[in-house]
Amino acid sequence: MHSSSDRILTTHVGSLPRSKAVTDGVFARENEQAYDEQAFTQTIANAVDEVVRRQVEAGVDIVSDGEMSKISYATYIKDRITGFEGDSERNPPSDLEEFPGFLQRQASSGGTPSYRRPCCVGEIALKSTAPLEEDLVNFQNAVTAHKPVEGFMNAASPGVIALFQPDHHYGDHESYLKALGEAMRHEYEAIIEAGFILQLDSPDLGLGRHMMFKGQPDEAYQALANLHVEVLNDALRNVPADRVRLHVCWGNYEGPHHHDAPMDLVLPIALRAKPQALLFESSNPRHAHEWEVFASTDIPEDKILVPGVIDSTTNFVEHPRLVAQRISRFADIVGRERVIAGTDCGFSTFAGFGAVDEDIVYAKLAAMAEGAALATEILWGKAA
Repeated sequence: MHSSSDRILTTHVGSLPRSKAVTDGVFARENEQAYDEQAFTQTIANAVDEVVRRQVEAGVDIVSDGEMSKISYATYIKDRITGFEGDSERNPPSDLEEFPGFLQRQASSGGTPSYRRPCCVGEIALKSTAPLEEDLVNFQNAVTAHKPVEGFMNAASPGVIALFQPDHHYGDHESYLKALGEAMRHEYEAIIEAGFILQLDSPDLGLGRHMMFKGQPDEAYQALANLHVEVLNDALRNVPADRVRLHVCWGNYEGPHHHDAPMDLVLPIALRAKPQALLFESSNPRHAHEWEVFASTDIPEDKILVPGVIDSTTNFVEHPRLVAQRISRFADIVGRERVIAGTDCGFSTFAGFGAVDEDIVYAKLAAMAEGAALATEILWGKAA
């Protein structure tokens, strides 16, 4: 993957706001309603071209396809691997359970996305490569047209699939995870073979602590989270570490987050994962202080840090000087060549849902790019 010896590069976590036409088509397909398949295919292709263009214009160096074709970053997999049907009960994070009034307000105001989260009810295996092949073609066409520094494509980790889509077939967590890892391996390898960076989304390592592992002691969480990493690493056995990045977060929602596992608990587990780059939250009020954890941790020399230097849940446009300060903190820890500026999380984790206005998303990305240029002046003593 690209790193830079003369300036701070910029990227983000992946998902970007989808247009009404894209959202309507995604939900029509999801709900098995009648829709014009040919027209929708073209709508997605046009949307990918547009979001790549807007990213490049905002100053983002390492861009994504915005996850235009996906209903969400985890449940999209039911169209690509077998074994998933129906819906599952919702399991709210433990921090929101302590504030039921706020949880209800979120649900009634549309703050909680509504879509199916299918269960595992049968054997998991590769179902179809067609959706991925279409995504790869659309993204390659947009990258060729708009020429960013590099492109990355998101894929769900085995652990996050297990987090949101419970097992009713395998009977034990390890067997379920291993089946997921083997089935998803094909997608991981295909993204890299197409020439893109693979980003594995793994909120299970952070968010999982107060969802999947809530009520359990830290030791139980650590054991299970380490198992998630082991399965992920095995699924990546045929790909080089420097073509992969890992995203860890505590849930992309505005809420108390006072049950979030501290970074000093999460970081040692995340650093065991094979991907060279680690993307993580470091701007929101619950985690902005945790650069201190990185400062006191022996970060392996081959790791690249991609801290979130802008928040993904607020319509504030961060000041570029604040962005530069955040970048500089991590550059002081691991060196300026091993830091890429990123975002706390995606801006449209679920189709049709996002706390940040579409145009403000790109204003925030532009502020990140401006902040990265200021950080370059500070760290290299020259204009980017």
